[in-house]
Amino acid sequence: MAPPDACKFLIVVVGPTAVGKTDLCVRLAQHYQTDILSADSRQFFKEMSIGTAKPTEEEQQGVRHYFIDSHHITEPYNAGAYEQNALNLLQELFKGKDAVILTGGSGLYVRAVSEGMDEMPETDPTIRQQLEDTYRQQGLAPLLEQLQQADPQYYARVDQANPQRIIRALEVCHSSGQPYSSFRKQEQRERPFRIIKIGLNRDREELYRRIDQRMDLMLAQGLLQEAEALYPHRHHNALQTVGYKEIFDYLEGKYDWEEAVRLLKRNSRRYAKRQLTWFHKFPDYTWFHPQQWEEIVSFIDSSMNEAKQ
Repeated sequence: MAPPDACKFLIVVVGPTAVGKTDLCVRLAQHYQTDILSADSRQFFKEMSIGTAKPTEEEQQGVRHYFIDSHHITEPYNAGAYEQNALNLLQELFKGKDAVILTGGSGLYVRAVSEGMDEMPETDPTIRQQLEDTYRQQGLAPLLEQLQQADPQYYARVDQANPQRIIRALEVCHSSGQPYSSFRKQEQRERPFRIIKIGLNRDREELYRRIDQRMDLMLAQGLLQEAEALYPHRHHNALQTVGYKEIFDYLEGKYDWEEAVRLLKRNSRRYAKRQLTWFHKFPDYTWFHPQQWEEIVSFIDSSMNEAKQ
């Protein structure tokens, strides 16, 4: 791949759910006269809107957004495919724009575009189906036990509350006969553009209050009805996520509505904490409060000027 172009910039904006990424990125896109690529792994799907806090047309304010409503929930889509799709799109966008914005809270998808994905071996789809069946019927415990035996190194590092990552690791282990960690070289690939990385955060109490308010708004907008419509598809990977799982369990009678709402808010707060933990692992992010507009623009401008010199 060509060396990075000192005049082309990908502005990456990350942060936890409900921190205020959408509002800031729309404002940045207007300021730099550019477009936004979503790196939210749930907003890709047309059928998932309320539960993903997908920005409405009004919230997008006429700014072109890519990778929102780009796929149907029945279509398989992963970070590797997203990496290639996003890079191809950026190649086209940079023909007419000096800067493009990439934003989202899905760390793996952000990393895929900015640093590259490790190449994984081909896997057997029947193995994945068996693992998903086990998860549905018995929960995570037996899968975690399998992973501890098959790849203790990855077991010690993985988010053990994340079924997608555990199933993915086991899928590779069982298909290849090798530990999943043996394929994770994590070698950063050079991109033909410069990358400016910004993290957004708020005071913990303020962030958690915003998360609770967002959950109340989602419920008022019809999250229950959206989840009911998606219930027949609940075993798809995209729906194994906070905001839907709690309502699916309610629909199956595992607890009452009051408990479902409590878990929605609690699990969303925990998800935000995991997002922050992920992004803070990477020291090349510069962190701001979303309302620090002048400081953020000054940081971007100075980063661009420095790269051009």
